Amino acid sequence: MKTCTLVVVLLLNFGWLGSGQASRLKSAALPIQPESEPRQSKGMSGCSFGGKFYAPADTWHPDLGEPFGVMHCVVCHCESQRNHRGKVFGKVSCKNIKHDCPEPPCSNPVLLPGHCCRSCPKAHSHAPDKKVDHIFDGFEYFQEKDDDLHKTYNDRSYLSSEDISQDDSRTDFVALLTAATDSRTTTSSGVACARFTLSRSSLVFSITFKRIGRPSRVKFIDRDGNIVFEYFVPRTASPESNMICGIWSNLQKSHIRLLKSEQLHVTMLTTASQGEEIHGKLMKHRALFAETFSSIITSDAEHAGMGGIAMLTLSDVENNLHFILMFEGLLERREKESSIVPIRVELLYHHHVLREIRANVTSHDPDFAEVLTNLSNREMFWLSRGQLEIAVATEGKNPRRISGYITGKKSCDTIQSVLSSGDALTPTKTGAVGSATLTLHDNGTLEYQIQVAGVASKVTGVTIETKPRRRSRRNVLFDMTADYSEGRVVGTWERLNARDIHMLLQNELFLNVATSEYEEGELRGQISSLLYSGLQARLQELPVPLAGQFVSPPVRTSAAGHVWVSVDENCHLHYEIVVSGLRKSDDVTLDAHLHGFAEIGELHDSSREHKRLLKGFYGSQAEGVLKDLSMELLRHLDKGTAFIQVSTKVNPRGEIRGRVHVPNSCESGPASRIDDAHFDLTLFEEVKLDPEEIKKDPSSCFFEGQFRAHGSRWAPDYDKKCTVCTCQKRTVICDPIICPVLDCANVVHLEDKCCPVCEERKQEKGVKQTGKSGDQMEGCYFEGDRKIHPPGTTWHPFVPPFGYIKCAVCTCRAATGEVHCEKVNCPQLTCSNPVRRSPSDCCKECPAEEKTPIDLAEMMQADGPRACKFGKNWYLNNESWHPEVPPFGEMKCISCWCDDGVTKCQREQCPLLTCSKIARRENKCCPECKADADNVEEVEQLKEEEEKKQNWGY
Repeated sequence: MKTCTLVVVLLLNFGWLGSGQASRLKSAALPIQPESEPRQSKGMSGCSFGGKFYAPADTWHPDLGEPFGVMHCVVCHCESQRNHRGKVFGKVSCKNIKHDCPEPPCSNPVLLPGHCCRSCPKAHSHAPDKKVDHIFDGFEYFQEKDDDLHKTYNDRSYLSSEDISQDDSRTDFVALLTAATDSRTTTSSGVACARFTLSRSSLVFSITFKRIGRPSRVKFIDRDGNIVFEYFVPRTASPESNMICGIWSNLQKSHIRLLKSEQLHVTMLTTASQGEEIHGKLMKHRALFAETFSSIITSDAEHAGMGGIAMLTLSDVENNLHFILMFEGLLERREKESSIVPIRVELLYHHHVLREIRANVTSHDPDFAEVLTNLSNREMFWLSRGQLEIAVATEGKNPRRISGYITGKKSCDTIQSVLSSGDALTPTKTGAVGSATLTLHDNGTLEYQIQVAGVASKVTGVTIETKPRRRSRRNVLFDMTADYSEGRVVGTWERLNARDIHMLLQNELFLNVATSEYEEGELRGQISSLLYSGLQARLQELPVPLAGQFVSPPVRTSAAGHVWVSVDENCHLHYEIVVSGLRKSDDVTLDAHLHGFAEIGELHDSSREHKRLLKGFYGSQAEGVLKDLSMELLRHLDKGTAFIQVSTKVNPRGEIRGRVHVPNSCESGPASRIDDAHFDLTLFEEVKLDPEEIKKDPSSCFFEGQFRAHGSRWAPDYDKKCTVCTCQKRTVICDPIICPVLDCANVVHLEDKCCPVCEERKQEKGVKQTGKSGDQMEGCYFEGDRKIHPPGTTWHPFVPPFGYIKCAVCTCRAATGEVHCEKVNCPQLTCSNPVRRSPSDCCKECPAEEKTPIDLAEMMQADGPRACKFGKNWYLNNESWHPEVPPFGEMKCISCWCDDGVTKCQREQCPLLTCSKIARRENKCCPECKADADNVEEVEQLKEEEEKKQNWGY
């Protein structure tokens, strides 16, 4: 069990109070209680836990109270520690001992009450639980659930909510956004509930709002008021009109520390004309773990500046509704000065009060937690239909009130399921697949779309079920077999009760597909929430099923999957893959079955020419973007003759596959503008980050009077046009831009560009700018310099952090749109002591012939011709040379000579060509007709081959 799951429980004050409890300073402690550290007893070193005090070295099993009880598989102990001042304090550490249980020698062990480990029936009285070291490493949140499934039945597919909602790389946060301020004037009545999930270095957020216009921006602000990230709300589709979905990618470590220490605030703003703004603080809250219902609580008054949110959940067995209330602006200034403020919480149906709770809250901690016990069947029905209302009001002369309807929890995540034969109750390998997406509406109806493919026999049943408690007793909640037609099930489940919704959002429901050959079920999959990824295809299209039966030849595998695919306006391929059913086996050769890779290719293509590796991954999910997809594959995507395939080490030629059809208009090239020179320096401008944070980073660079972030690229002040600098761990590396070879006769230099361009392309650019139309150019996208290169062009690749690689040349192939890079072949040298003219040069050269030193005294005489000084060198009269121009090196197309003390230079004059196809050869200044150039190249290739044969002794 994950460590963060342990934290959810360790800080609880275990104890429950029924509804209607009278006045109190603080509400009953619940599983969804706000984060708080236990108080230590004064004058004693020890640990406070669950309302009890433990001395150092004490051990105990934590008691969660009803309905969970004592956690017998968890052992906690109190250990003494000292802080930096030497003061002794107690720290609670807990360990899950379930995995340390010994293997019972009998075939039918039993679990006795009050025990964690199973034991043999005859020896249970003499087989105490194994003693373990008390280390904080996580434990089961709920008691171990009895499971009497037959051993041939598959219970591995059951992934409980506590398993998947918390893991080592994910942390959940919440923020209540209101316009509440210390002043009397407010500008909005808007309220929003913002949920955040930190997954690795990305912060995914879902914001649901009421009584405020459509927001335009979301700002994240640190404790000093600095904006650390600003998200501009796009006009793209969202799951609902009052919801914002977004991702803050690549958080810096300093921002993650601020987030985890609850020192970040979020502000949501509408357009300038509306001028509304609401804000709140991000905080960790264990209510997010158990929450299945929610409510945004608002005021009917205009510009009230107050509001709240309610996070609710049901008990596992009984119909008890637990909830946490968070509110801002409800307490007036005079009430805040009082230590205790009475409030009233009501549960209503059509404005009729069903339940009422009166209690006291403190002004410093106004959060309120309570449990409503034994909801009636009618109340449970109203809860499932979104017809129950929760209200909070203050007491006194000027009462203030906020209220809102309770619905299922809202988020931008996708409710989906992959059905595989490996997850069936009786696992098998058929190579079939089931793919499902589901949508829960506010009125409690569940809309479903299911695809079934690859089954060998007739489908006899499609059902939504819970985990079975016995071998032959499946618990079917809803039968949708009547909606099945030609491999699809489309319909609506309109009679979910509140318990069904709770189990759905806790990932405790399953889809089962039975066939005439497999009556209990050939395909099965758990319904779970897939974290929002920003891929719009998840909102607009059904996923593509991936099955072993689609592989050529078909594979009878236990695995299945589905994938969302889209192509954007830049012809970049976005994909997200979910795989299920890859299970470990007793055969050790299958231990690496989760190590897979996904690739995209052309159907009926036996070669690998048109296949592209998407991503290698470990686990059940993979997502990414492919930017340099070939034009050939884009055509196949457009025609529907492409596939996406997931392979494993067991089946390297394909484990599962699915046919992909993504209409696109990339036939004429990407929509990105490529009219500018290939090296646009705006690509290298440094991302605007907090200067103070950059200064604190030990890997940052100081250059030209300012700090630069590690990994950043920019154009230096001393050469804005033709130099690119990068910061790599306190070291600044500046490289001159190496211009590509141009295959045109007339070359022009633009004022704002470093590299020359063909005059024809300049004219085309002018036409496009004036007419704002024209055919899109094909090209190749290269990740190094992040540019699209026109077909047929060549360039030296830019590879961060190394800069321009002169030992390689890349070419954009016009036929396929692919980038082909190869190593430069250095010429064979005849000299015995070759030298590298510049450290950045790829090939060595023969050193220039040593000149006889010029006698400066002889040059002072008036009876002889005068010499010329060019750069740092002297040249005799009538001597010629190619000038050296840093940083470009020797300019072989320009010849200089000394004319009686005066240096004269001239560019080589190229003849006017009349042919239609023109080519430019390397180390040649003038272009040539392509036919002549090809003949010359053939002769040179023959010479090289003859030389190689001579060298190898042929």
